[in-house]
Amino acid sequence: MPASRRIGPYVLITSLDDPRSDVPVPERRYIARSADGEHTVLLGAPLPGADPQRFMAEAEASRYLLGQFAAPAVTCAAPGESAWHARPYVPALPLPTALAVHGGPLPERTVRALGAALAETLSIVHGQGLAYAGVSPAAVLLAADGPRLTCFGAVRAAAPDGTARSGLPGLEPGSLPAEQASGGRPRPMGDVYALGATLAYAATGYTAPERDELPFSLRTIVSRCLTRDPGARPQLAEVMDEFAPTSVTASSASHPVDPAMAQEPAGAAFATRTAPLLGRGWLPSPVIAAIAHQSVAVLAAEIPHATVPSSRQD
Repeated sequence: MPASRRIGPYVLITSLDDPRSDVPVPERRYIARSADGEHTVLLGAPLPGADPQRFMAEAEASRYLLGQFAAPAVTCAAPGESAWHARPYVPALPLPTALAVHGGPLPERTVRALGAALAETLSIVHGQGLAYAGVSPAAVLLAADGPRLTCFGAVRAAAPDGTARSGLPGLEPGSLPAEQASGGRPRPMGDVYALGATLAYAATGYTAPERDELPFSLRTIVSRCLTRDPGARPQLAEVMDEFAPTSVTASSASHPVDPAMAQEPAGAAFATRTAPLLGRGWLPSPVIAAIAHQSVAVLAAEIPHATVPSSRQD
């Protein structure tokens, strides 16, 4: 990627996603920096051919998301600009990249922690009266202090309700519940299906594995999430009880997040049931090493300074 390429006021440093991956990504994602060098962001832009108005509508809506592991947009393109949105950069790998770095499916401890964090996030989103409609393997970023859920509204942005979404660019077919694939309005239980598919991917490398391919302790809950009938899927409270039971052992809570890798200010410890699951060791060492390598590379990246930011996409 040419170092001088720009989107909005940002100079692009590198793509976030591995172009060799065959896992669909709902948007183009870049690590970028402001022209003055002061702000590094994760920047998203619509795929070629996508409707920029729907993309921006979902980006604007994401600004109001709550929850420790949500990653809302904080800056969006102004009217008349090419579509883009940005959030503060946190060193993190997309879930498919993490599997590639690790050399295969992630450890069960990692999958269970991921399930708890994502279920918690979706519970908060649903409590806001929203359906996330964008959960998929590529939407999940793994950071040292926990996951970040991105790509809010990707299903709605891909096509309006009433339009079939099967096979549309950017939508991972195994993560798309049947009711949404046929054009139905995204609803919260569709997020549960997509959560199950994402956890199946983390545990096996596939969003729709055979039941026996799943680790034994995950088979029941993940298989229930992947039920075609929305009414037969578990409530998120059940998913939380499975992955983050209230009777967490003291030993599992004795490994705090490594402050050298955490991105939250000192003292901003998690106040959720997922906290004991996200301590040191929740990610395998090859993934932590890759996150650290990304962070160093981004810090070392040099960008040309410009006096007049441009919104053109070259």
